Amino acid sequence: MDTTSTAALSSDGRGHDAPPVLPFLHMWTGLDGTSRLDASVLAGFELQSVGGGADPQWMRPFPGEVSAVLFAALPVGWVGQWHPSPHPQWVVPLRGRWFLETQDGERVEMGPGDLHFGQDTADRSEVGHLSGTVGDEPCLQLIIQFTASPAAPTPHPFGG
Repeated sequence: MDTTSTAALSSDGRGHDAPPVLPFLHMWTGLDGTSRLDASVLAGFELQSVGGGADPQWMRPFPGEVSAVLFAALPVGWVGQWHPSPHPQWVVPLRGRWFLETQDGERVEMGPGDLHFGQDTADRSEVGHLSGTVGDEPCLQLIIQFTASPAAPTPHPFGG
């Protein structure tokens, strides 16, 4: 799967009449117990002020109760052997590159500017996915975990 293919699904929100559509990769487990990756989009942005007299900007509230916000540093050569996601979670690479490989044979590489929502949790999958760093620098990530999945495990969980 080529992560650049999600760019065709996006709008950057330049005008007040064209809200952005944010592409992301969704990893989830189907009813057959196999983890998979799908290109999806996050829509539903509205112009709002963050407060304090700031001009409106495109914002999209996200459902669900956040259980943890973590920063991770994956060392060069790190491989997370086959495992399910510990919680439904957004993973945002900040620096460096990493890969995901799912049971259906898809493999993607991601870096800064790519978004991933992991939903192949232990209650749905025993095997999960394989992941690891790519290249000769660590991969620094922001991870936002949820207490429960904020959406159904489907190819486009947020209406994309």
